[in-house]
Amino acid sequence: MKGERIMQSENIKLFDSELKVMDILWKEGIVPAKYVADRLTQELGWNKNTTYTLIKRCMKKGAIERTEPNFMCHALIAKEDVQETETNELINKIYDGSVDKLFAALLGRKKLSTEQIEKLKQIVDSLE
Repeated sequence: MKGERIMQSENIKLFDSELKVMDILWKEGIVPAKYVADRLTQELGWNKNTTYTLIKRCMKKGAIERTEPNFMCHALIAKEDVQETETNELINKIYDGSVDKLFAALLGRKKLSTEQIEKLKQIVDSLE
């Protein structure tokens, strides 16, 4: 997007409800707040005031920027940055900072296909 600035999310903590708002912006780009509110009303049954409050909270945190006319909203932080921050927090909080423990937990949950195993091997090989 022309003129868009994506910031690092390392200091921004988003709650699950705020991530629902952000997800729409990550998928759709620049949209009016009304569009976000209508989507979340339709998908989750939220009232518009709830969504507007969440948009304002995300703006205060620096995750969303609002422009006029029409209360246009766009994400200031990339989804990948939020995913990385959340993953690091999960690893540190639940798995004592051990990526090995996280992988063991993930891999032990279900049977992986040959294709999935091959993809994981490629990822590991690319890290070496």
